[in-house]
Amino acid sequence: MSTPSTSPIPSKHATPKIAVIGGGAAGYFAAITAAEANPHAAVTIYERTKRTLAKVKISGGGRCNVTHHCFDPAKLATHYPRGSRELRGAFHRWQPQDTLNWFAERGVLIVAESDGRMFPTTNDSQTIIDCFQKAASDAGVVLRKELGLYQLKQNPDGSFTLELSDQTQIRADKVLIATGSLKASSLTRALESLGHSIAPLAPSLFAFNLADKRTHGLSGLSVQNAQVSLVGASLVTPAEPKSTASTRQSKPTPQTGPILITHRGLSGPAILRLSAWQALALQSENYHFEISINWLGSLTENQLREQFKQLRKGKTQVKTKVFDVIPRRFWERLVDTCGIAEDVKWAQLAKDKETALINELIKGRYRVQGKTTNKDEFVTCGGVSLKEVDFKTMESKLVPNLYFAGECLDIDGITGGFNFQAAWTGGRLAGLSMAE
Repeated sequence: MSTPSTSPIPSKHATPKIAVIGGGAAGYFAAITAAEANPHAAVTIYERTKRTLAKVKISGGGRCNVTHHCFDPAKLATHYPRGSRELRGAFHRWQPQDTLNWFAERGVLIVAESDGRMFPTTNDSQTIIDCFQKAASDAGVVLRKELGLYQLKQNPDGSFTLELSDQTQIRADKVLIATGSLKASSLTRALESLGHSIAPLAPSLFAFNLADKRTHGLSGLSVQNAQVSLVGASLVTPAEPKSTASTRQSKPTPQTGPILITHRGLSGPAILRLSAWQALALQSENYHFEISINWLGSLTENQLREQFKQLRKGKTQVKTKVFDVIPRRFWERLVDTCGIAEDVKWAQLAKDKETALINELIKGRYRVQGKTTNKDEFVTCGGVSLKEVDFKTMESKLVPNLYFAGECLDIDGITGGFNFQAAWTGGRLAGLSMAE
């Protein structure tokens, strides 16, 4: 477990003006950290919309999945398709246990669920928002909403001139970019003019659309331990420059976990994780690709045939549900798909029908024809190149006094609280460094 960092007591004359661009998770955490570490600093959050902490509000169905119950920095870093190498060191400085301690010190208790996700005991994201807003207010952080960053220029003395969306200009000694996803904008152009490069953006953590008779009309049914993988060797991450390849490798291994049938296709943790690991590859295929699903998790063909062999000794019909993990209506749909009549008993089941049923159960093919993303909650991969950021401080290696944290970086995690933890870690390290 790491020990929460503390910064040196600043000089009474150290009065840096710190501008935090973005009122989301990373921005708030950095602003609070900087203001608490240096009470003399003038810390201001600039948020371009009317709402702050919007993703915190809707995360986890309104409960806020604060972090994940994984306290080993090396293991924790493996849950990030992009940014794992850089975050490994950062997590040694601020990891989930530190996050839990931070909230506990402010009266907010976080508990783990069986799958490792962690939520406030109130099961209400407003608890986290209220905590942040109170901590920011107590620390003297100023919030200015409906003001975005239009232009950013560095002055000869190392400070910055910021032109805001209302055309006013301000001066700041240090600037943190924590805007979330870096879509093409004036801010992107400003960062590029300062020498930073932006890795291509692609949606991550999305559901799969498909029109298939096997799932049609079964919305809401789920299988808790299925395994899903991509079909086709062509589905690999497109070639990229060597400078970024080390942090943007695709992970082609199957993903295991709950799969939910929706009115549009398939969702659930296993699907979302696969979309994250293969975000760039799936974008290059225009979201038309094929997947294979083992609805029985890791069960093999030989194991399944042995089970069917035992069933043949009885007198039950094939349509009678066999596996507790598969909902009855879905089982009946798969049996019907294989052309097995309702009155056929296991002892009467033809070998070719048995093989067809086995294939449907452990290697069913499904053709995906698009994606569905929650426009407020989905994650984007891509952003500021990680090789241009010092992950000990989150400061730019190219532009002194410029910092980054959160989704504006080319970092994204799988579902389960990992993206928020990256935001807390980056915000904490940036806040401490800016306070010096």
